[in-house]
Amino acid sequence: MTQPLIIQPQKTADACVIWLHGLGADRYDFLPVAEALQETLLTTRFVLPQAPTRPVTVNGGYAMPSWYDIKAMSPARSISEQELNDSADTVIELIEEQKRAGIDASRIFLAGFSQGGAVVFHTAYLKWQGALGGVLALSTYAPTFSNELELSASQQRTPALCLHGQYDEVVQNAMGRTAYEHLKRLGVSVTWQEYPMGHEVLPEEIRDIGAWLTKHLG
Repeated sequence: MTQPLIIQPQKTADACVIWLHGLGADRYDFLPVAEALQETLLTTRFVLPQAPTRPVTVNGGYAMPSWYDIKAMSPARSISEQELNDSADTVIELIEEQKRAGIDASRIFLAGFSQGGAVVFHTAYLKWQGALGGVLALSTYAPTFSNELELSASQQRTPALCLHGQYDEVVQNAMGRTAYEHLKRLGVSVTWQEYPMGHEVLPEEIRDIGAWLTKHLG
């Protein structure tokens, strides 16, 4: 596994955002975003992990950075849950590293775009048993959420910000909205925000993320 890219803040770190890129991208994808956010989040460290390179079935078996294999796109995405679990375990290791470095779990945030966001949802609300600072879910969906999902009291305390494009042609807006509705039903403090965009990231969205992080970091 390639080592994560770590962007240290201007001042001593007392918070951390672990940010997962999307399918086919790499750990440098959100480096400009992290640097922009650190202009105001002066004590927040950013950790940008790299997905392993592996064949992706829906892309003709072509090998690319991928948090898990996508076997089929419809009617619902068919994925390798084992690989999703492995990726969630990688994120948990990063959480534990930050805790050992002196960052309280309540000040550790998970962020992910597209496929990375699916890993973040799975990690925060199915695998990790404690509370975290929060979840940032960008243009993503939750393949392992279901009506049978139940959360512990500590998992319920992890707030989420779900951001999605109105014209997303890769991860349909409705898929993101379904994840939001699951969390709302389960008692999570979750916010839905959509933008006039496709499967991308807008400056306005990053400003909203910065405001949300500032609010929750106090």
